[in-house]
Amino acid sequence: MAYDHELAGRIRQLIGSDPDLTEKKMFGGLAFLISGNMAIAASSQGGAMVRVDPAQSDALVATTKATLMNMRGRDMPGWLQVSSNDLRTDDQLAPWVEIGTGYARSLPSK
Repeated sequence: MAYDHELAGRIRQLIGSDPDLTEKKMFGGLAFLISGNMAIAASSQGGAMVRVDPAQSDALVATTKATLMNMRGRDMPGWLQVSSNDLRTDDQLAPWVEIGTGYARSLPSK
């Protein structure tokens, strides 16, 4: 399944003109990277993959509709999946863009 181009465009709009922003096709989706660190992606599985502080993963899963990403049968703290149904509006998407870009900015540049 291809990623949602409309969602990718909305993410791009919300991030704005960040000089450290790059876009890269990854995992079958389109990832948005800040200083080389993935922040958020329009996922090939639908919805968005959001990079978060691993120490906050459990709290975010408990308080939102996000789920931990599961790769090759293993849960991945620090990587959350947010369903397309929970990203229908920019008001729903914006907090995830902020969380992902905020965490990516906190990491050393690659």
